[in-house]
Amino acid sequence: MDNIQALYDAYARENHIDPKYYEAYNVKRGLRNPDGSGVLAGVTKICNVHGYVLSEGEKTPDEGRLIFRGYEINDLVNNVVAENRFGYEEIAYLLLTGELPTREELESFRDLLDERRELPHGFFEDMILKAPSKNIMNKLARSVLSMYSYDDDPDTITPQHEVETAISIIAKMPVFMVNAYMVKQRYFENETLYMHPLIPGLSTSEMILSLLRPDRKYTDEEAKLLDIMLMIHAEHGGGNNSTFTCRVLSSSGTDPYSAYSAAIGSLKGPRHGGANHKVLQMHREIMENVKDWDNDDEVAGYLTKILTKQAGDGSGLIYGMGHAVYTLSDPRAVILKKNAEKMAIGSEYEPEYRLLETIERLTPELMKTVKGSDKEMCANVDMYSGLVYKMLGIPEDLFTPLFAVSRMAGWCAHRFEECVTGNRIIRPAYKSVTKKRRYVRIEER
Repeated sequence: MDNIQALYDAYARENHIDPKYYEAYNVKRGLRNPDGSGVLAGVTKICNVHGYVLSEGEKTPDEGRLIFRGYEINDLVNNVVAENRFGYEEIAYLLLTGELPTREELESFRDLLDERRELPHGFFEDMILKAPSKNIMNKLARSVLSMYSYDDDPDTITPQHEVETAISIIAKMPVFMVNAYMVKQRYFENETLYMHPLIPGLSTSEMILSLLRPDRKYTDEEAKLLDIMLMIHAEHGGGNNSTFTCRVLSSSGTDPYSAYSAAIGSLKGPRHGGANHKVLQMHREIMENVKDWDNDDEVAGYLTKILTKQAGDGSGLIYGMGHAVYTLSDPRAVILKKNAEKMAIGSEYEPEYRLLETIERLTPELMKTVKGSDKEMCANVDMYSGLVYKMLGIPEDLFTPLFAVSRMAGWCAHRFEECVTGNRIIRPAYKSVTKKRRYVRIEER
């Protein structure tokens, strides 16, 4: 025990670096500039995440815009909704190819996904059933990595192999996810294990609901709301942590399975995709401790306790508010809020929706009065995503995995771009601040 305690003590002692060094050497921690903007690390044609304007070195807040291959996310979503059809597959095609598909191209792409959804023979039994995980993101990462073993030539980096692998992984992600969830429920929650066969011809969102629900029943409205969730989460620029992770691994020349599984591991983190769990925990706490959700003063009082670290998780953060890039608005949150309102009004979820609206409205002013911050703050995508999933009957265990299922299309697009034009391993510098030491012989220590 004494030996292991020494290792514990060394962990805290030897891994602490005095913050003064970061300032002394002008280190941009987290690859972020002092004003919060990201350090420019690459060029991409895939996506633009716009949240502010830089003019003469000054950062000016602006309405948020999310642009996939030149197309505004609002236009992509609104046109699909107006035509009463499913859009995730269209966005995946756009991200992978750079162009919106014709009707025939879209049908062909959906057929390709259909043909590749089935898992390899024995995969479910060997890779999922025999090794259940309490965390579905962990199982998603392991499932993607395990696909390496089922590929006859996994390390070949050619356009043909990259495209084939991307389509195969995008197609199988929902199946990995639902299978892993069902096995988790059986092994750790003592629930019934449902294993439905795949139904050809379904959209990705329909297939997820069909596999997830014991009776396989869902409404068209539910499937299309889930489809919107998949559309808005499909891509978010090259600088977000999981996409950058995918590009870093891809720059080394490693296989696609390693790059994609690493991206999933990044997304799992509570500072990234896993943030939606923090939002849910906070919302539950507020609902339990605020008696009158319609009373602004009561809600503001509890939010103040969170900001002053008297409540919440002690971080002083109101989760679901604020973003690294967006300032005046997060376009994904705007889309989600509109659709959440449609589904919530007149239902048992309306009071909860109204409470989230109140939190969104009160937080910016409280940040100024309580924290003295003049930073522009808007609701981010996580503010309303949990409520939408709840209304769809999606288990909390699947909130972040659904994010990964959707984002795989964006990761694949960025890997393509890195493999074709990166041509240099990503290798930033770290400044060593350790002084030279004289070696001490073991007898003298």
